[in-house]
Amino acid sequence: MAFSVVGLLGSQILVKDLHKRRLKFQFLSEREQSGINFKFSKFGPLQGRILLSKRQSIDFDERKSPNEVRKEIERCYELIHRLGRGVVYLGSSRMGPGHSHYLQSLELGKEIADLLDCTSWTGAGPGLMDAVTKGVLEAGKPVGGFKIGKEAGEWTASNFHPYLPSETYLTCRFFSARKHGLVDAAVRSKSSDKTAVVALPGGIGTLDEVFEILTLIQLERIGSELPVPFLLMNYDSFYSKLLDFLNDCEDWGTVSKGEVASLWKVCNSNSQALTYLAEFYGIPLGKSMLDSEMQSSLGTKS
Repeated sequence: MAFSVVGLLGSQILVKDLHKRRLKFQFLSEREQSGINFKFSKFGPLQGRILLSKRQSIDFDERKSPNEVRKEIERCYELIHRLGRGVVYLGSSRMGPGHSHYLQSLELGKEIADLLDCTSWTGAGPGLMDAVTKGVLEAGKPVGGFKIGKEAGEWTASNFHPYLPSETYLTCRFFSARKHGLVDAAVRSKSSDKTAVVALPGGIGTLDEVFEILTLIQLERIGSELPVPFLLMNYDSFYSKLLDFLNDCEDWGTVSKGEVASLWKVCNSNSQALTYLAEFYGIPLGKSMLDSEMQSSLGTKS
């Protein structure tokens, strides 16, 4: 008689024989065994061996109830209601203060905060999120954040931000709740709302957020009654190969011609981003703002 493993349940293992009967076996907690012998008396002596790799027990306490996720989503919405919707920034946690993209992101955060006069939202982490946060604070504008306990870069073990007031950010246990917050923070419910999504250079986590929000915009599921501008910051051609791939997708027919280009604005510099947002919202763009940004851009290239 043959049997197959159905699954592991804590310190138990579940097996199923050819007659589809399920049998549960309890491991002895005092012993760690690399295999188990089975004997089925009805079919005569039979021994089988299942090789098991040693595994540490996994604590699923955080996922035992959907109510925990729901409550965290509610906390995200409460924070947004208190601080106000605005510009949501996505970007790398690994590009530190010595990187040119850090300096460009800091300046962009400051200039957009001055232009739109709204709350800026980040992942409240290190890298480019830190750059934007500092830029917005330099502009004297409000900033909020949805932090995650585990970052790909620095601050990996801390649930606390080193300098933001605790009432301006939330450390999320669940990525799903955090994503709800990042999306809702950019929603426009009336024409006077000035929001945007700004994707700075980043890695896997940034791309995950970029394409999730882009999909919501594509399918008109972002929850916004009015269009939300989406800016892809292509500093130093960072995203050019990705854009080439998306063009190939058009050739393969997996996306429609011009579909991706209609969903976002690709900006190679901060001045392009500021000009686009000013035109989108019909805001006069002061000459001093453009001059300041252009000087900063030249400084990063020299």
